[in-house]
Amino acid sequence: MRTPFTDYELGPRPDDPRLTERVSGIDHEGRAIETSVVAERPLTIFLNRQEIVTAMTIGDYPDLLAVGFLLNQNMLRADDVVTGIDYDEDLEVVVVRTERETDYEDKLQKKTRTSGCAQGTVFGDLMEKFEDIALPEDAALRTSWIYSLSAKINATPSLYLEAGAIHGCVLCREDKPLIYMEDVGRHNAIDKIAGYMFMNGIPAGDKIFYTTGRLTSEMVIKTVQMGVPILISRSGFTAWGVDLARQAGLTLIGRAKGKRFIALAGLERLDFDADPDQVPEESKRSSRKASVDA
Repeated sequence: MRTPFTDYELGPRPDDPRLTERVSGIDHEGRAIETSVVAERPLTIFLNRQEIVTAMTIGDYPDLLAVGFLLNQNMLRADDVVTGIDYDEDLEVVVVRTERETDYEDKLQKKTRTSGCAQGTVFGDLMEKFEDIALPEDAALRTSWIYSLSAKINATPSLYLEAGAIHGCVLCREDKPLIYMEDVGRHNAIDKIAGYMFMNGIPAGDKIFYTTGRLTSEMVIKTVQMGVPILISRSGFTAWGVDLARQAGLTLIGRAKGKRFIALAGLERLDFDADPDQVPEESKRSSRKASVDA
């Protein structure tokens, strides 16, 4: 379903009353204020009969988050048939059911937490297929697309602009944003996109990921194993994230704000087709939000 304010296939829900709460307090001058804060709630994910993880999430797309998480942890396969997804809002539980019998008891014994914001990410599972993935070499990135995507995404009504304390991930093709997901953890947002792509058979080779969060090892690994060849962020890098991007042949663009950006991997895909001097500086509101939430 198209959102009312954009042509996104799926987009943020800043007007959903379940996703924020109004909280009273005082400001730096001691004046009484009321502000919006993002709500977060636990979601326990089952794969068939096995409990996999409990993650903290805003709870807007529990079915997509569950499927995407299981895919990105290599618990769901690309050829798996999902026979049902059951969500109980009262119990805060989502169950993904597949034709294939599954048992990941041994796999869940050892967990190494990544630098992501929520519980349950297993680094070893993320790396299982990383070295075997070949990203499309013919993917291209025009600098005009970077500028256009940044402007469109930053102007989209979102929880990010409404309340902060949240991350966004956007699936794009060329200069067009397609799917915009938000959550308290950037990995949750990218998992929702992975779930949507899987459930709708969307190819990855011609896509771009845009994120408001840091370019960490986890974000790079998930982008690569989803088959997306280009990752752009308005935030910065970690050294391991850069190393992994170079190893995988992923184009990695960070600190993309206004006319500025830095490319640290996959430079051969860049086509400098736009004059930076013709690109307006980013609005102060967007810059202020980014500095607080990154």
